[in-house]
Amino acid sequence: MVRPAGQVPRRSAPDDRLADCALRLGNGGCQLECFHLLTCAQIAICCPHLTHGDGEMSDPGKSASVVPVFGASLLSISNSRRWVLVGLLFVASFINYLDRATISVALPLISLDLHLGPEIKGLVLSAFFWSYALMQIPVGWCADRWNLRWLYAGLFAVWSLACGLTGFAGSLLVLILLRILLGVGESIYLPGGTKIVSMMFASPERGFPSGLFDSGTRLGLAVGAPLIAALIMAYGWRHMFALVGFSAIIWVVPWLLAAPKNLQSARAATADSGSPPARRMHFNRNLLGICLGFFCFDYYWYLLVTWLPDYLVTVRQLTLLRAGFYAALPFLVFGICQPLGGWITDWFISLGWNETRTRKTVITVAFLCGLLLIPAARAESPLGALGFLMGSSLVGLAVGNLFAIIQCCAPPAEVGIWTGFENFAGNIGGVLAPITTGFLIARTGTYLPGFALAAGVLSAGILAYWFLVGELNPVPCAPQSGKGERG
Repeated sequence: MVRPAGQVPRRSAPDDRLADCALRLGNGGCQLECFHLLTCAQIAICCPHLTHGDGEMSDPGKSASVVPVFGASLLSISNSRRWVLVGLLFVASFINYLDRATISVALPLISLDLHLGPEIKGLVLSAFFWSYALMQIPVGWCADRWNLRWLYAGLFAVWSLACGLTGFAGSLLVLILLRILLGVGESIYLPGGTKIVSMMFASPERGFPSGLFDSGTRLGLAVGAPLIAALIMAYGWRHMFALVGFSAIIWVVPWLLAAPKNLQSARAATADSGSPPARRMHFNRNLLGICLGFFCFDYYWYLLVTWLPDYLVTVRQLTLLRAGFYAALPFLVFGICQPLGGWITDWFISLGWNETRTRKTVITVAFLCGLLLIPAARAESPLGALGFLMGSSLVGLAVGNLFAIIQCCAPPAEVGIWTGFENFAGNIGGVLAPITTGFLIARTGTYLPGFALAAGVLSAGILAYWFLVGELNPVPCAPQSGKGERG
């Protein structure tokens, strides 16, 4: 249709909003044509009201509404608020591993009081992993469907109470039951934390927050052993459990204050709106590659956790106190590298680098650093061994990217259960690593074969990420909006 001369074309409501956003983005000097060059993600982040459909503006009274970005559904909460939540997840991860370490440090005294032999002590130590591993998939399923504000807080309280009540255990049965309960509660930390990060950050931004919140586990190992030992020396093992466990419940208060009242995915948030049921989850090639790769990673990680202190005492002839200090340094390096590796990768991606190749390359370099575990076993001096052990802990550079990959490959409504499968596979490696290493030490009389096997298994994980995990393209989901209140 020919428009009469001088007539100004009538713009639709979406065009008016685009023009308004263009002016705000360019401080009044940006043309609409330039604005169209922005990506959908940039538009959604800068102008979230554009993602709610024609003629529907955002309600400022709703926090935790859902904004579709990069195929996922992001919570529209302030930047400062989402980083507060990441910080609280970091503290929760720290407490998680601190509570795990209590039994290992206190076991010599517990075995004296409860008359436990070596076989029974092994049973007590393994009881945690029975429930922790088996709960990964069910808890991941719940994380995809239930409000994580309450789910995370509830399971955090369960594991804190289980830790605190261990100080009152008067029999072997009670001790084992409390360790099983601890595993049930702590099972939320990785599926829940990964799911929350995926709801708050777009795909290219997830490496740093993923590495940061999980680095609390490594810090918990680095400072946990000497801290728990000091508490035992000052108050006894029973009071130590009560102090560490019950005091941790305080974490729930800032969590409930900071978390949105409706901290759940779009799928869960719209469950009552008559949406059609989601398809059944399928175990595809990406998930297979992620599980195999994480199995290799956790095999290496749990070898360090279980055998490193004993190696330093028996092979390097260090005192228990000095061995604790030496063991803390590799864990500290591991923890620092986790957010650092994620941040470096996110930065390269922000410069336009391909996300798939960048994340997989950083994982490759990090996993190859694990080969330094072999010269650590052959070093002549304890200081030389420590240097190689700290170098082998550069594997931590991969962790943020491992979790960013699963958030990118999984459908947004299934991030929790995918993480549950991933961590379940990893814990199989965690069960096999100490057993296999102990067998090799008994057969050969040296730690070198066990260390070399762990480095080789970790290197094999590179193949899983390159040849089984495909392009990191977020799986599209239908745009949905969840409702929440500012809180």
